[in-house]
Amino acid sequence: MKCMSHPGIRFGTDGWRGVIADDFTFENVRIAAAAVASYLLETNDAREAATRGVCIGYDSRFLSAQFASACAEVLSGAGIPVALGHTVTPTPALSMAVRDRGAAGGIMITSSHNPFQWNGVKYKGWFGGSGTPAMIASIEAKLGAPLPVTSKPAKIETVDFIAPYMKSVEEFVDLDAIARSGRKFAIDSMYGAGQTLIADVLTRIGVAHELIRGAIDPLFPGINPEPIEPNIRALGECVVAHGSDAGLCTDGDADRIGATDEHGVFVDPHKIFSVLLNWVLKRKGWPGDVTRAFNTTKMLDRICAKYGRKIHEHGIGFKYVVDYMLKQQIVMGGEESGGIGFQRHLPERDGILNALLLANVMADEGKTLGELVADLQAEFGEHQYGRIDLHISDEIKSRAIDRARALKAGDPAFAGMKIERVETLDGVKFYLKNPEARTRPNAAETWLLLRASGTEPLMRIYCESCSKESVARLLEAARGFALES
Repeated sequence: MKCMSHPGIRFGTDGWRGVIADDFTFENVRIAAAAVASYLLETNDAREAATRGVCIGYDSRFLSAQFASACAEVLSGAGIPVALGHTVTPTPALSMAVRDRGAAGGIMITSSHNPFQWNGVKYKGWFGGSGTPAMIASIEAKLGAPLPVTSKPAKIETVDFIAPYMKSVEEFVDLDAIARSGRKFAIDSMYGAGQTLIADVLTRIGVAHELIRGAIDPLFPGINPEPIEPNIRALGECVVAHGSDAGLCTDGDADRIGATDEHGVFVDPHKIFSVLLNWVLKRKGWPGDVTRAFNTTKMLDRICAKYGRKIHEHGIGFKYVVDYMLKQQIVMGGEESGGIGFQRHLPERDGILNALLLANVMADEGKTLGELVADLQAEFGEHQYGRIDLHISDEIKSRAIDRARALKAGDPAFAGMKIERVETLDGVKFYLKNPEARTRPNAAETWLLLRASGTEPLMRIYCESCSKESVARLLEAARGFALES
């Protein structure tokens, strides 16, 4: 939703993002921070907010530390004390600090996986996870509202959020099993906030590994810090060159996971989610339902059916996972982009934790990552996935969505496949009658999703089917559909 009083500030699925020096300016960052302060002072008893304070962290992007300091000054001026990260910090470390320190909330300066020109503001709730939809709406409503300023600013304290976070991660994962496994890994931090944190753990427990792109570089040279193709190819090449059993990757603020198998082949986040879920339900037996976003694999549904677990489908954005985790017992929740969380650890996605958990699964099962994926495909049917991003004007984007909404069951819409049903939970999703499914055992459902970004001139098209070939055909058909004049 676009804020009418401040058109430079828009909130999407996970906070506000903008282009540095265009709409992401110090003035707008201070406006966003003031909205957070106003929300906290109104929602909490003012004395409670002044006692509990707020945690603020920042990633490796250009001017992130300075933007974080600007936020700290605004909250301090409103009488809210601030614990400010002492250095570049992963988003899940900031979230854990909010929860464990009993803070009223948290602000993370990051644009996650966006290109280097971007930065952003994420809000974290008192529970240590993405602000719920209701919280974000309340903060958005405060944009531009007058903020009382105290005569004596509250204290701004510099704090190490990383050490306690890494201690918690290491206690959650079976590091002894990883150490005994004899596996070798390639690690890629994509020049982001993950830095050397995973590599340091593996060094300490004596596990062979190669680290690439572990230095901080706000230009993210040659890539966008999103752990998907083609950005992840250097990791695959490292895996092959050094004979590793898997490649493990974190995004710009280290809350998302990416991976390659032992052959350097990209393993999409749907497969990662499926591998972790199958292991949790089979090996751990932790209680609770499962959640997944509207654009994630239906393999998760089949895994849940096997183990008698209920699965909840929701909108796109981790804030919806958090909403479920705050209301009931959820063993795992996640989204298409590699954001996966465990309620018993933190109601937050966590790329560092999930990278180490993948190593844990490999150790427990005695298999490479590629073998684990192949086992799932054999048992639950082949599920292939693809996504394309169309950078198009808002006008073309809107027309395409309007035409998509006009389609109905029975129409032969994409690559000659008839529409079986249409769902509109978040975007327009078509379930299609794929003739190829008749020739494949336990074939995956074929679906195609068109979704317009609420914050960028961007449309994403997602597809899952029973073969790579049909995914490719459908994505190209959908591209042509979207670009029709």
